[in-house]
Amino acid sequence: MSNLRIGQGFDAHKIIKGSKDFILGGIAIDSEYEVVAHSDGDIISHAIIDALLGACKMGDIGKLAPSNEENKGVSSIHLLKKVATMLLEAGYKIVNIDLTYVGEEPRLEKFKKKIEENLAKELKMNPNDISCKATTTDGLGYEGAREGISTQAIALVKKN
Repeated sequence: MSNLRIGQGFDAHKIIKGSKDFILGGIAIDSEYEVVAHSDGDIISHAIIDALLGACKMGDIGKLAPSNEENKGVSSIHLLKKVATMLLEAGYKIVNIDLTYVGEEPRLEKFKKKIEENLAKELKMNPNDISCKATTTDGLGYEGAREGISTQAIALVKKN
């Protein structure tokens, strides 16, 4: 049996014109849009959380932080750090994370490196082991209509 495990995560949220903080990967992004969410709406962190939990068969973000009053506005980076601690205590090491942000707004080109560095710092990883990519849907679907955004993440972990 291999000590390597792969997990996949996905998250999507509605966006609207507004001025609330737009958080992606724990970084505040300049945008004329805001995320509609129960938490801080950080879909990058949410997708990574699900990928990590899935790789270790530890449930999902809904189990970790249900949508209730206690978790209203919760910091997704705080949850991500909690998951990293859970994995460490269970004997897992995060090998690498690959994520793809999908959205017309906000554009991530100038923020990708900052997101990778911030996630690496919070997860105590090398930034070279985190890949943040971004794409649009060329006007198709809810992302293309600027009604929502989504992220897919894949994580590889190793059992020590």
